[in-house]
Amino acid sequence: MQRKWFQYWFNSPYYHILYSQRNDEEAEFLIDNLSAYLKPSADSRILDIACGRGRHAIYLNKKGYDVTGIDLSEQSIRYAQQFEQKNLHFFVHDMRRLSFINYFDIALNLFTSFGYFETEKDHVNALKSFRKGLKADGTLVIDYFNTIKIVKNLTRQETKTLEGIEFHLHKFVSEGKIIKHINFEHRGKAFAFEERVQAFTLEDFERMFLKSGLQIIAKFGDYSLGEYHETQSDRLILVCKKA
Repeated sequence: MQRKWFQYWFNSPYYHILYSQRNDEEAEFLIDNLSAYLKPSADSRILDIACGRGRHAIYLNKKGYDVTGIDLSEQSIRYAQQFEQKNLHFFVHDMRRLSFINYFDIALNLFTSFGYFETEKDHVNALKSFRKGLKADGTLVIDYFNTIKIVKNLTRQETKTLEGIEFHLHKFVSEGKIIKHINFEHRGKAFAFEERVQAFTLEDFERMFLKSGLQIIAKFGDYSLGEYHETQSDRLILVCKKA
């Protein structure tokens, strides 16, 4: 089977250089606010889906929760596993494949770690997998960028210099996806990667949730859990329960 863009890019060390501004303070701010809102019990089991290097999962574990992080990136999971302990574990896993049944109290999918697949069927299968992993009264939280604002304010061309590497970014919308081409040179070699994320709106999520047996119980527009505004909010954060 041909490897997808996310299997190449998320396993690259350059991905972590380009997005090094994603700091622990931001992750902790969101987790603090979600914890205050969800009020998980001390013995809650939490799943971090597409956990990356584990910044959200590690902080949740520090708060005392039993946390499992999964991600398709072998490199990210290998990095995160150095922080494992009794109630903190990381596994390489595809979010579309069911691994737990009726096990977690809370499942989190944060920082636009969704929308990577080519077909709606794949995304619905992923949501069904999330749902089956939750206990009957479990909660799913999906944190996505606000597509409407992103598309309206898209910066077509951008250059960022990080760790001596000049990243040339070209962003555009095509076939219902927000696409970013990433080109740079390092140590005399040219590199080219891309990101292809579905331009899902609230209506798209509502349709997919209906197909996957989930329902939205709350929505927020930023990491302070402020009100969602279609054209102004930076994020689309959806809190869901089993329908």
